[in-house]
Amino acid sequence: MNYFQQEVEAAVDALLMQLVILYPSDTVWGIGCDAEVPRAVEKVHKLKQRPGEKGCIILVADEAMFARYAEQVPDNLGQLLAEQQRPTTYVVKGSRLVAPNLLAADGTIGLRVVRGDEFTHKVVRRLGHGLVSTSANISGQPTPAIYKEIDPAIVRGVDHVVNWRQDDEKRSEPSRIVRVLANGSLELLRD
Repeated sequence: MNYFQQEVEAAVDALLMQLVILYPSDTVWGIGCDAEVPRAVEKVHKLKQRPGEKGCIILVADEAMFARYAEQVPDNLGQLLAEQQRPTTYVVKGSRLVAPNLLAADGTIGLRVVRGDEFTHKVVRRLGHGLVSTSANISGQPTPAIYKEIDPAIVRGVDHVVNWRQDDEKRSEPSRIVRVLANGSLELLRD
């Protein structure tokens, strides 16, 4: 087994044990856990010092996993995914399978199909559940673009730190966020 695969397996093992991980996502470094485990989600909220009603993004592997966590899947989801030029998070009503403390106050969640990042995609695929993805910072502080900018309190506070792309100096940005409206059109929330 090569080093890449060892890091994927270690991350998945931690997630299956309902632990919180620090990992390189398809955008920025993130704090994550299984999206169906309320206890782990609570630990993420405490670590970020963030109110639970704010909601979090859930990374999914494909359209089928998207449908698992969305109360209603947009009819044009395949087209939306095919047209996206960069990582895009879709805000939709969350299903009953989502840990209740992941939902925003209005019952929505953000779902993002991971496409451009092999590591994150493999972790989500192997886990078989959605992966919470929230930036690796204390709430209100700047989002770290690279690993070495992550607050040491975050590094110490998680249960497992992925040792992949830590030396990467490529500066990343958070995803674009859009709300899916009832008619299937999109409302831009963050570009």
